[in-house]
Amino acid sequence: MKKVVIIGGGIAGMTAGVLLQKAGFATEIYEKNALPGGQCTGWKREGYFIDNCIHWLTGTRSGSALHELWKEIGALGDSVEIHKKEMFFSSKLDGQTLTFWRDKERTQKEMLELSPEDEKEINKLIKYVSMAESMTVPIEKPFDAMNLIDFMKLGMSMKSMRKVMKEYGNIDINELAMRFKHPLIRRAIIDYMPSGYQAYAFLVSYGTVTGENGDIPKGGSLAMSLRIAERYKEYGGVIHTNTSVKTVLIDDKKAKGIMLENGDKIEADYVICACDTDYTFRKLLPEKYMPEGLKKMYADRAKYPVSSGFQIAYAVDGVFPELTGTRVFSCDEINIGSQTVKCMSVQSYDYEPDFAPKGKMILQTNFSQTEADYKYWENIYTDKIVYEKKKTEIAEQALKRVVKEYPFLEGKIHVIDVWSPMTYTRYCNSYRGAYMSFVTTKQAKSITVPGVVKGIDNVFLASQWLMGPGGLPTAAAMGKFAAWRIMKRK
Repeated sequence: MKKVVIIGGGIAGMTAGVLLQKAGFATEIYEKNALPGGQCTGWKREGYFIDNCIHWLTGTRSGSALHELWKEIGALGDSVEIHKKEMFFSSKLDGQTLTFWRDKERTQKEMLELSPEDEKEINKLIKYVSMAESMTVPIEKPFDAMNLIDFMKLGMSMKSMRKVMKEYGNIDINELAMRFKHPLIRRAIIDYMPSGYQAYAFLVSYGTVTGENGDIPKGGSLAMSLRIAERYKEYGGVIHTNTSVKTVLIDDKKAKGIMLENGDKIEADYVICACDTDYTFRKLLPEKYMPEGLKKMYADRAKYPVSSGFQIAYAVDGVFPELTGTRVFSCDEINIGSQTVKCMSVQSYDYEPDFAPKGKMILQTNFSQTEADYKYWENIYTDKIVYEKKKTEIAEQALKRVVKEYPFLEGKIHVIDVWSPMTYTRYCNSYRGAYMSFVTTKQAKSITVPGVVKGIDNVFLASQWLMGPGGLPTAAAMGKFAAWRIMKRK
């Protein structure tokens, strides 16, 4: 029986592990943290549960290959309840509110009532959102292994998506917003996604929700990760938690196994690096082995930026329906990282009663952070006292702004946790604190990196960083592709 060692117990690593165990391989996962899941995780504070990852899970609609993969690895299943998102988000400006509903016709009506002068662009946007609902994550086999017929089938399955790309693929999120005359519509679009994102990403994200393909599995992020880990163990897989890997052992252009941080050597027939690719080629493997596509994206920081977040969790004494969903609003200026922001958001997790004690609720705020912001946090992180003081200071300012927007929360809300881009670097070795892959800007060509390491015959990559925009579906796909490559050699 061939042995496969998997470095990283996130979604990619566990997906590869489940599929390889099913195929008759002996696998072991080595995870640096106490729990599997990587960034798909959460934690408790003061009796509340803070969910770090899932705002919606692409692939919750049955019938797609991605949905079947989620079921196969245990993320979804007949016994897993699904919370259906009724709204994408809402944005408020100067007393007016615009909500992007699951029901896109309701959104269209609300937008037209708000801004009749934008009728042409509104109708076009909703029309193309409908087309974007056809977007799927190709997971049958790696792109570099696809033949002409495979590509033709993929193209036919996303015929409508090609029209979306033609119309919105060459403009960014700011240019999309400027197609509208009404300031609230502009603000809503700009505020939801970090600057630099291509416009089609907004339509795809919204289309995932309107197409009933972006809902939330019961228990949220950590519960999903633990279900996958349990499925992996049921097939005989072994997860070593709290176990860091020092390096991949290479001899004559072939990996012999890995060395742990404690010096132990683990032999293997194959090695899968299922972690941050920057970390992979800075520590686990010599940088000379980095694929050319990755080198290009890491080298061009302007065309392939990454984003992160400065986040705050609040405990609320009471349950308030008017806070349901994700709500964006203007606020007094606040300095966060290297930038000054004038708006913020609160997201409610009231759809998951177990996330808060009975009669209470939890809210979270996420301020988008750029690479310049990351450098700010990296600099002050060298002095932990200064770092913690700055986090607390910002959280207190943000709390005041939440209460100003929602006066009924006065005396009923307090901060229970704060985390910065440095948290993702510390916990997941994330490149510049990013929790997704590279942002493909309109000036850059999208690059999909094959999960092979040229020069080392038996090492494979399984990471969200191999294909934009990253995230959980990409991680699962890359895990499947790594398993597919190994199974082809059996």
